[in-house]
Amino acid sequence: MSEPAQFKSLNIAVLTVSDSRTESDDKSGNWLRQAVEDTGHQCVDKTIVKDDIYQIRAAVSSWIADATIDVVLSTGGTGVTGRDGTPEAIAPLLDKEIEGFGEMFRVLSYEDIKTSTLQSRALAGVANATYLFVLPGSPGACKTAWTALISEQLDNRTRPCNLVMLMPRLKE
Repeated sequence: MSEPAQFKSLNIAVLTVSDSRTESDDKSGNWLRQAVEDTGHQCVDKTIVKDDIYQIRAAVSSWIADATIDVVLSTGGTGVTGRDGTPEAIAPLLDKEIEGFGEMFRVLSYEDIKTSTLQSRALAGVANATYLFVLPGSPGACKTAWTALISEQLDNRTRPCNLVMLMPRLKE
């Protein structure tokens, strides 16, 4: 019988998209940073940008161009109002979309917020061998996404498979 795999810590950046949040009242971004660190990963950067597709793309593009960043978590700007543009900002940067993430997130969110989950445009994908997760701005949504989906997929010990196992092959 083989020994269990050792946990592999990843470098994760957190982006909060908001026209009104500051570092002191960024509940979702700060919750994600803490969750990342509590899980054993490294939060190597965290920033807040306005809900502007070009500011979002600039922040995310710098992280996906940085070979030391494994994952980007963004929170905010996924609704349907005029200022919500995070999916439009990030989707063009993706090499591949992971459709199952948004689908599963909305199924899980239904348990808490019922049909309001249809307003969420959460998504995930891969860009330049970096995983990106686009989450709604509420702390509850971030907690659901992290605890029910993301944390297990970013744990190389999760079986039968996980996203970490695929990292060496993302640039093939």
